[in-house]
Amino acid sequence: MSRTATSAISHASLERAAHWYVQLNDEQVDEQDRQLWQAWLAQSGEHQAAWQYVERVGQRFAALQDDHQQAAGQVLRNAARTPISRRQTVKSLLILASGGFLGWSAWRENALPLTLARWNADLSTGTGETRETQLSDGSQVWLNALSALNVRFDATQRLLLLQAGEVLIDTAKDNLRPLLVQTNEGRMRALGTRFSVRQDDRQTLLNVYEGAVEVRTHQGWVQNVEAGRQLSFSEHHLPAPTAATPNREAWRRGLLLADNLPLGQLLEELSRYRAGHLGCDPAVAGLPVMGSFPLKDTDQALRLLEAALPIRVEKPLDWWVNVAPKV
Repeated sequence: MSRTATSAISHASLERAAHWYVQLNDEQVDEQDRQLWQAWLAQSGEHQAAWQYVERVGQRFAALQDDHQQAAGQVLRNAARTPISRRQTVKSLLILASGGFLGWSAWRENALPLTLARWNADLSTGTGETRETQLSDGSQVWLNALSALNVRFDATQRLLLLQAGEVLIDTAKDNLRPLLVQTNEGRMRALGTRFSVRQDDRQTLLNVYEGAVEVRTHQGWVQNVEAGRQLSFSEHHLPAPTAATPNREAWRRGLLLADNLPLGQLLEELSRYRAGHLGCDPAVAGLPVMGSFPLKDTDQALRLLEAALPIRVEKPLDWWVNVAPKV
């Protein structure tokens, strides 16, 4: 289920579905409990969608514990040793998807094409993983969690294709070959600069920290973004730049820095660093958050949030966490 589809399900329905999942997997469950669950399920299509979502998360998380993870790794190791075609590699991974491991990855990324993009990208990261790489021209790039980047350098240009996630770039000087970053919405040309690009759902977010970046959408709209500014644009809409988020690149140091950041947005970012479901009750989603939170230890980050805000962190299952108002 895509993130867009999941967002159409109310938080209450998702939490109720998780409650039923816990109850039905209890050894003490009886026929009356099953009948009550069936009655709840039949009340609406939203309840059925919520139940399907919870079941899917549970199945994918359980799949991490079986032998399919080792099998997926073997496919990639074999691909590295043996010059097989891209189609053969993808076919092998699709077979594994039906078995569980890649199926979990597909759920976590919300779409199988994005998962396969990460598997086949020149540079990629998984859940909770970041990566630093020096490119052949001397440019330095850092990939955020759940990202995929392809590198296409030739005699006339340096092109980076951001397939998913986020990249931070410290551009090396090359007077003959411009450095370009392409997303689903457009292409950015670095003008001797340090900047980050994030591919969101039908949006590209650009933050410029040094120098400047020229943005050209696929529809032909052009905008220059100077240092200290950011721009969120789509293929059809290119607004004026706004003040950049100074803490946007803190993930490179393993930190999530918040300066009056709404709790819901913070948890959305944190969810990229942990497997499973991380939900937020709408009643607390707007709470402003200040502070520094470790991305490599999301449980610790949640404990810090719980200590600082009027919230409670509920964890009925290892892979299901909900942030709700403190009782």
